[in-house]
Amino acid sequence: MTPTALDGIKVLEFASFVSGPYCSKLLADLGAEVIKIERPGMGDEARCRGPFLDDIPHPERSGLFLYLNTNKKGITLDPKTKTGKKIFLELVKWADILIEDKSPKEVEELGLTYEKLKEVNPSLIMTSITPFGQFGPYRDYKAYHVNCYHAAGIGYVTPSNAPNMEQAPVMAGGFAGDYACGVSAAMATL
Repeated sequence: MTPTALDGIKVLEFASFVSGPYCSKLLADLGAEVIKIERPGMGDEARCRGPFLDDIPHPERSGLFLYLNTNKKGITLDPKTKTGKKIFLELVKWADILIEDKSPKEVEELGLTYEKLKEVNPSLIMTSITPFGQFGPYRDYKAYHVNCYHAAGIGYVTPSNAPNMEQAPVMAGGFAGDYACGVSAAMATL
């Protein structure tokens, strides 16, 4: 087998929808072994989004989910339970990298902060993808791809015929803001 850039690197993904899964998809595409954690019963939010194979909505037929999760292994796990947290910590021991997209408040409530996890795995690299960072007054605010897209200024430079920025900002199709966050997170992780 041809060697890849990230052979031997182990990634634990505790993320859903686009940004976190795209980040770890890029790492998986470079050869990392990725284990994706999904919530029992519900799974990743992307499973509910189309396009669906043959236009039949089903969690196993989502093109978005399938695209974002190629080259990954998966497990359902609830770290809020005693057993789930024990398994999660065992996976953290195994991993070189943890990709997560939970709010800082949720991570603290679960007892899964970097400070706690580095006690389990001192060499762990933890990439946290949050809309407004880990600290500061907006850290627990929620955001969607449109917020991230425009906060980054992409909406202002998207209309190519408006170099003087007098035209109103526009929104690109799909989840461009979420993909941009995923790419940035992957590059920061590397």
